[in-house]
Amino acid sequence: MTGAATVRRSRITPEREAELYRAVLDLLREVGYDALTMDAVAARTKSSKATLYRQWGGKAELVVKALRHEKPSAGDADTGSLAGDFHALVMREDDCRMEQNSALMRGLAMALHGNPDLLKAFRELIIEPETVELRRVLERAVARGEIRPDNPAQEYVLHMLIGAFAVRGVIDQRPPTRAFLTSYVDAVILPALGA
Repeated sequence: MTGAATVRRSRITPEREAELYRAVLDLLREVGYDALTMDAVAARTKSSKATLYRQWGGKAELVVKALRHEKPSAGDADTGSLAGDFHALVMREDDCRMEQNSALMRGLAMALHGNPDLLKAFRELIIEPETVELRRVLERAVARGEIRPDNPAQEYVLHMLIGAFAVRGVIDQRPPTRAFLTSYVDAVILPALGA
């Protein structure tokens, strides 16, 4: 045969994609972002590096898409009240998962500041979608008359939520929990919104 063989790209199944994302997050927890390599991901997942690069472009996109894949959507919470919506958001993850994710985010914090590609991917795939989803929750509350449309605290709700989640370990030396975040929503976020 004298012609070059035609290479067929196989589509990664959703199950295989979820498996790859779990492996990436496991490696990230084990070695951190800086030490995580595409070689290690390929070896752990029994994939080729070429497949990983073709599918995700690079480490930053792969890591952030893995984070996004594991994150429940905020837009699902529509209970009919702002307090109910926020409580539903808090209940999306159990305490064990929150502890794991809190540790993971602390580990990524420094890498985000030192890696423009990671920061760009994180903003595009995590922060921007979260902002849009949270805005929908707040818009529903405005439409129901629970909060004023001009309440300036609306712009800071994501900051407040991330802050509570991220610094609980620093201040209290304990991971965030459902009980803590529910209490925080009731004591800080809802009053700030005038709800």
